[in-house]
Amino acid sequence: MKTFRLTFAVGSLLLLLAAAFAQTAPTDAILTSNPVFQQNCARCHGKAAEGRHFGGPSLVSEKATVASSDHLRDIITNGKSHMPKYAGKLTPGEIDMLVQQIEAIRRK
Repeated sequence: MKTFRLTFAVGSLLLLLAAAFAQTAPTDAILTSNPVFQQNCARCHGKAAEGRHFGGPSLVSEKATVASSDHLRDIITNGKSHMPKYAGKLTPGEIDMLVQQIEAIRRK
């Protein structure tokens, strides 16, 4: 009887863990589902952050994911080349959230 209870408990735990992981969104989905991204970034970087020809570069590429947090924050805040500056348009918290979400992609 004890073996049955232990087997049942372990099985239940495994099912709960599987359900929890199944409901976790991929990290790039977190970025692309962010309303701030959709309203301010998707037009140039694509709705899936894959980049657009004649638009913004991919945010899910290796080049973007190796950029430092400070570099990403600086580009979003002050702009670069065709990228407009978002200082004053986005709050520092919104910019930090975008940086964290871009960084999360590299941990995928």
